[in-house]
Amino acid sequence: MPTFYNQATLSYNGNVTNSNIVTGELVDVLSSTKTAISESYRPDDVVTYVISIVNSGVTAFTGLTVSDDLGAYEFGASTLVPLEYVDGSVRYFIDGVPQAAPGVVAGPPLVFSGITVPAGGNALIVYQARANEFAPAGEGGTITNTATISGVGLSTPIIVEETISSNGDALLTITKSLSPESVAENGTLTYTFVIQNTGNTPIVATDNAIVTDTFNPILNPITVTFNDTVWTEPANYTYNAATGEFATNAGQITVPAATYEQNPVTGVWEVTPGVSVLRVTGTV
Repeated sequence: MPTFYNQATLSYNGNVTNSNIVTGELVDVLSSTKTAISESYRPDDVVTYVISIVNSGVTAFTGLTVSDDLGAYEFGASTLVPLEYVDGSVRYFIDGVPQAAPGVVAGPPLVFSGITVPAGGNALIVYQARANEFAPAGEGGTITNTATISGVGLSTPIIVEETISSNGDALLTITKSLSPESVAENGTLTYTFVIQNTGNTPIVATDNAIVTDTFNPILNPITVTFNDTVWTEPANYTYNAATGEFATNAGQITVPAATYEQNPVTGVWEVTPGVSVLRVTGTV
């Protein structure tokens, strides 16, 4: 709460005298917080933000503006913006009652205008932003998003911010391919399973990842490799030649973490997935 000082001057007949100095305190009645519903993000994730503005005074604030920098940060001589407003996502409440959407400029910066906070009441602005290709990826990545509230009645703008972190979990996908696509009866075919990890944490033995499949037509006999290393049964997998049911043993599937690199020219974060390959070859 800022302190202010004031002094008067009296002039008469060429004389000047000063009054005493009075001291006052300007009491802030408007306060605000900014919160992200999720504390972490991945590239292309949609993040929901909530800005709460509370008025403890006896006079309403009207026509306020909320400006959000969408996490902008300096990169060399450029400014990169890692978040993009999701069009039409804003929701506006006064004392918990839904209101018509405020004025919106998608930016950057993102600007909401025409915000009212009643005396002894509150306003809530809820909106979404998508993490784009400039969102710092990999371990230790963060986005700090700053909003500034300004308008008539405020002696100084109110600044609130929220920081979210790059998600540290593994994120796996699996694709399956067949070679050849046409095979004669009693011929040989190969199923190839490509497991990709776009997360920044590897999958290790203790994660107990398992691949299961039921081959139809049934393959018998089969050979299995994982990352070009020959696997044996029952040490690495189990297979029922009568039903075609195949399963890797818990702890056998491992997948390295992805690697992340920010392009030094464009600032775009590039992701190279960690990859492991399981192959099953058998006779139809």
